[in-house]
Amino acid sequence: MSTELDDIVAVGGNLRPETLLAAYRRGVFPWPGDGLPLLWYCPRQRAVLELTDLHIGRNLSRARRKSGLEFTIDRAFGSVIRACAEIPRADQEGTWITQDMLEAYDEMHHLGHAHSVEAWREGELVGGLYGVDPGGAFCGESMFHIEPDASHLALLHLLEHLSARGLDWIDIQVMTPHMERLGAQEVPREQFLSRLDETLEKRLTLFEPRCAL
Repeated sequence: MSTELDDIVAVGGNLRPETLLAAYRRGVFPWPGDGLPLLWYCPRQRAVLELTDLHIGRNLSRARRKSGLEFTIDRAFGSVIRACAEIPRADQEGTWITQDMLEAYDEMHHLGHAHSVEAWREGELVGGLYGVDPGGAFCGESMFHIEPDASHLALLHLLEHLSARGLDWIDIQVMTPHMERLGAQEVPREQFLSRLDETLEKRLTLFEPRCAL
């Protein structure tokens, strides 16, 4: 993750569900750093994907037609977040998804505030992603793939799901090359926070209700 000090808006605190929900509802998310107190970010330039701007390239379209993958939602949250933590990434050493983060987001999932999308090949989990729904918006957290394009196709499945429930954008926090190719853009912090407030006021039901704080 490439950040500036001005992107950090708080230091310390805890990862209890009520703390996490209060943070996400204000556009803030945790990003632990080695040897540092818990850091909370709200980037000055926020990456978002407007669903009307979604661009599916030729290669991804072809992969989508031929994949034969099965996609599910919330069938294997624990497996997805742990795969995101364990999968090697060329651009980083180690993982920010610490054991404390795993336990915190497991609890968020149990309470119905964190969700996963899974891609399966003959019963084997080959890709997926997870994120947080703070009450009618979606904040993407991390993705993984074992099979090429599996996580990208899982994302497309998620976007179709969210669109059918009335959501027209997602928060992707920090820009990545793949999300940029899909049509994501960076917007100023103030613009993002205003959009988040407007969206949360709609109280959309994006996933099957479980329980809430």
